Amino acid sequence: MKKTLITLALATVLLPGILSAEMSKEEIAKASQNPLTAMYSLPIQNNTYFGDDVRNFANIQPVLPFDVGDDWTLVTRTILPVVYNGAAPQESDDWGLGDTTMTGFFTPKATGESGIVWGVGPTVLLPTSTDDFMGPGEWGAGLSAVALAVHGKWVYGGLISNVWSFTGESQVNSMTLQPFVNYNLGDGLFVASVPIITANWNAPDSDDTWTVPLGLGVGKAMKMGSTPFTAQIHGYYNVVRPTFNDEQWQMRVQVQWLFPR
Repeated sequence: MKKTLITLALATVLLPGILSAEMSKEEIAKASQNPLTAMYSLPIQNNTYFGDDVRNFANIQPVLPFDVGDDWTLVTRTILPVVYNGAAPQESDDWGLGDTTMTGFFTPKATGESGIVWGVGPTVLLPTSTDDFMGPGEWGAGLSAVALAVHGKWVYGGLISNVWSFTGESQVNSMTLQPFVNYNLGDGLFVASVPIITANWNAPDSDDTWTVPLGLGVGKAMKMGSTPFTAQIHGYYNVVRPTFNDEQWQMRVQVQWLFPR
């Protein structure tokens, strides 16, 4: 009995590492490209925007899946931005925190005949911004949905979310649309296009509503010891942007660690 308990304890400690070691680089890449993957993950995504001044958002984005009965999984995704705003007025802080977004996607464990994986759920906006120029600092809520398919070397789909604020000046009524297309070349190397399209429905002029970037990136799946991770770099150009926004280019660098459950 004692030997069995020791074996179970060792398995609990060692199994995640064993599972990580067994994953191929292509499996690691595809898992990182799936926002509904059943693995714990920690993406850190850095977005730098170039205009007359430079702005930088380092987004800490832990993803935690939880079983909900036998048929469903709740995949939680939190985004906490660490912000550098070079365009902030002199009396304001350059560095600070933005508002935190928390989303929970309910997704079925079984995939239908179509092979499409999907999830829907609520989004909550938390007023964690440390300065008015880091974020609106309002409570908000909304809905999010995501769908994707994996076909051979392709992983593609899209995520959509809309959030409304319900405190303060109700400044927030915004949509985020994130289509993603990934093509896995082999040995963990992949190319991807993951633009973050936004719409500010509160914009006073319709010409200031949309920001639409287009671009590409390249990534590589690797292992740090037995821990799988991916590293990516992307470049995007804003083909549509508000008239008051002089930021034409965006560079994105992302590292994502994956931890089997």
